Amino acid sequence: MSIESPKDLEALRRIGFIVADTVKKMFEYARIGMSTAELDAYGKEVLDGYGARPAPKLCYGFQGSTMISINEEVAHAIPGDRVLRSGDMVNIDVSAELDGYFADTGFTRPVGFAEPRLHELCSAGREALDLALRSVTDGGKMADVAKAIRGVARRRGFSVIENLTGHGVGRHIHEPPHHVPSFNKKVDRRRFKKGTVLTIEPFLSTGPRQAFESADGWTLLTPKGNYSAQFEHTVVVTEGEPLILTAA
Repeated sequence: MSIESPKDLEALRRIGFIVADTVKKMFEYARIGMSTAELDAYGKEVLDGYGARPAPKLCYGFQGSTMISINEEVAHAIPGDRVLRSGDMVNIDVSAELDGYFADTGFTRPVGFAEPRLHELCSAGREALDLALRSVTDGGKMADVAKAIRGVARRRGFSVIENLTGHGVGRHIHEPPHHVPSFNKKVDRRRFKKGTVLTIEPFLSTGPRQAFESADGWTLLTPKGNYSAQFEHTVVVTEGEPLILTAA
């Protein structure tokens, strides 16, 4: 969507804060030995407290309120009986709706005592998001976002999962523009437009450049033994730096 009124912006700020706060509180609540279903139930409590509805369930019938992915699971894993273990890489992705407006955010963090390489991967993911956001400005090239993400991954010794990208958001969880950025286009001439609401969410990995869908129809995977890190914000394009709606 595109911002058309102060009401739009106020509503998006509200739901942006809610999803960001939910992710933050879920990581604070997470404990070694806890199942992802238990952690998801807590996330639902937080969203319910705000009166917000989980977007994947609302829009697509997803079997949970949040998406909690571990280790080789890159994204969109269904909460269940998988247990958090020390050294796991955990991604929590929360998208929700309130009063007809949607926002989406998530990030990745190791739990317990993790290998230094996993902390390095998360650091690189945060850096990739920060640098990518510098190109999100009115008239800026979407291709420059891809360039920034690839540059960080290459310099830090990681890969980019190229079939997972950002997207428009606001009145639905997924809107145009899609594939922000597009890593597969040889030439991407698209430019950002002031007022557009979208997500920027680089996925860096320890090797794989593609994620594949599991048999459950939701979970996106890489081969076991690999790890990935996603960092995502919902933002509004402005004439200068983007307005980040999901900074809790």
